[in-house]
Amino acid sequence: FTVWAALALRVAHWQADSDVQGVVITHGTDTLEETAFFLHSVLRPTKPVVLTCAMRPATALAPDGPQNLTDAIAVALAPQAQGVVVVCAGVVHSAQDVQKVHTYRLDAFDSGDAGPVGYVEEGAVVLMRNWPLAQEGRAQLALKSIANGAVWPRVEIVTSHAGANGALVDALRVPPPAPVPHVQGFVVAATGNGTVHHALEAALLQAQADGLAVVRATRCTRGRVLPTAASTLPGAGGLSPVKARIAMVLKLMAKPGAEQA
Repeated sequence: FTVWAALALRVAHWQADSDVQGVVITHGTDTLEETAFFLHSVLRPTKPVVLTCAMRPATALAPDGPQNLTDAIAVALAPQAQGVVVVCAGVVHSAQDVQKVHTYRLDAFDSGDAGPVGYVEEGAVVLMRNWPLAQEGRAQLALKSIANGAVWPRVEIVTSHAGANGALVDALRVPPPAPVPHVQGFVVAATGNGTVHHALEAALLQAQADGLAVVRATRCTRGRVLPTAASTLPGAGGLSPVKARIAMVLKLMAKPGAEQA
């Protein structure tokens, strides 16, 4: 969170500079989608913010980092480019949709059902859909909270699976000794269309009744959580569990009366 806060404020600084056309950020692949979604959620960039990475180390026989960086710069220089995107293996992904889907392939990222924003072909950007739009209103409120030193709420992810129970949720609901922050929310990585094991669901419903935030995301890499008549917990829509956690953290941070550091 400390790194994210510093990064968001620094990117906002350069976005406001009239001499800057875009920002390129190099990042490790494992949590790239989280940083990208965070920046997408707290910034309102009319200029491109491009995150890129490497699946192979610089010492490899054929490293992919230099080409990814070259492509990222091409995207940052593209006419009308805007919003937070990820560039890897010649593909441009929206921060809203991107997920790491492979452990070692060079094209380790995917945009799911939404599809990529575009491709970088011979140094030129070919668009498949519109550049991602910024988060109006909520973004500026979240960035203001970060700039003012707001305390980052603690949100945990729990997983529904065969034989799941509510023991972990029950344990986390008990306020820990200081200075460990207490849990303020849960994201459940549910099965299928947001279904949750009945024992885990009971614990989550109790947490919700106690005033904690609870939301259902899905373990599936494609599709979104659709509400049904039987739904007892709110869904995360098309957000993955890690992105739903970030969205919940920012929502809790922006609530009136949220603690300041």
